[in-house]
Order: sequence, then C-alpha cells, then structure tokens
Amino acid sequence: MVAYVAGDRAAFDEIFRRYAPLLRRVLGRGAGGDEVGDLLQQTFLQLHRSRADFASGSPLRPWLFTIAINVKRQRLRTLARRPEVRLGDEIEGFASAAPPSSSRDDLGVVVSLLLKELPPAQREVIELHFVKGLSFARVAEVVGASLGAVRVRAHRGYRVLRERFAGKLGPE
Repeated sequence: MVAYVAGDRAAFDEIFRRYAPLLRRVLGRGAGGDEVGDLLQQTFLQLHRSRADFASGSPLRPWLFTIAINVKRQRLRTLARRPEVRLGDEIEGFASAAPPSSSRDDLGVVVSLLLKELPPAQREVIELHFVKGLSFARVAEVVGASLGAVRVRAHRGYRVLRERFAGKLGPE
C-alpha cells in the first residue's frame, strides 16, 4: 500500500489481485449478484480516494475491509430510503388498467404502437426485457451498456409508456 500511495500503479494491481476475491465473497453476503461487482468497484474507488489517509506501517487488510463494510452499509441505507421497484411490474400495471371492453388484440396493438414511439435505446431495452423476458444483466450484455444504464432506460421507457397509455385511454 505504501508503494501505491507513492504512485506505483503495479502496487494497486497487486492489491486488487490479492483482495478482490475475498472482498467479493464478503460483499456478496446479503447482496444481489449484479450488485456485488458495483460494491467491489465502489470499495476500490474509495480506497483510491482515501489512499493518502492510509497510515504507513498499518496493516492493509483491516483498513480495506472497513472501507468495504462502510460502502455496503451506505448502499443498504440508500436502498432503505429509496426502495427499488421491479420495472416489469410497471408495464403490467398500466396494461391491466385497460377497460374490460378492450380485447387483448387491441391492447397488443396499442402497446406495439406506443413502443414504436419510444427512443430506440429505450424501446430495445423494453423489448428485450419485458417482451423477450431477458434479465437486465443479459440485456446489458446484448446492448453493450452497463446494468445501471439499462435499468435507467427501461425505467424511463416504462414511465413514458404509462403516461401515453393513460392518455390513449382518456379520462374514466
């Protein structure tokens, strides 16, 4: 760690090689599979940001694990304040709001037309996730974007679809 603080890039690579597998297991307890990578990345980012605070001669492992635990705690606090919603539920919710007189075929046509109105990136994500049933992680691989970007695109697309679908139905 002393070498890394002094600016040795290879020292960081060695720290990562030694501790990433162990930290991945520790951070994975109670976290989702997709989230572990994000937590690990945040841990090493925080290590980098606070490298000047490292006390030379102190053991690295406890300091690094403290950073990891604090990163995980912060994530749990954030989730507690702002719970996540399954994005697929949003589209099912507005689809079920159709009047009973609407036939299933008419509903499918309306949803297809509304999907075509979305920006291509949002439409692609929603079609892959909701229509084809791919997980967000798989969608991210297919479209070549990060998991977070895919979730944002889907959320925005579902929001636009819900608003436009409600507009097509008109006031009840």
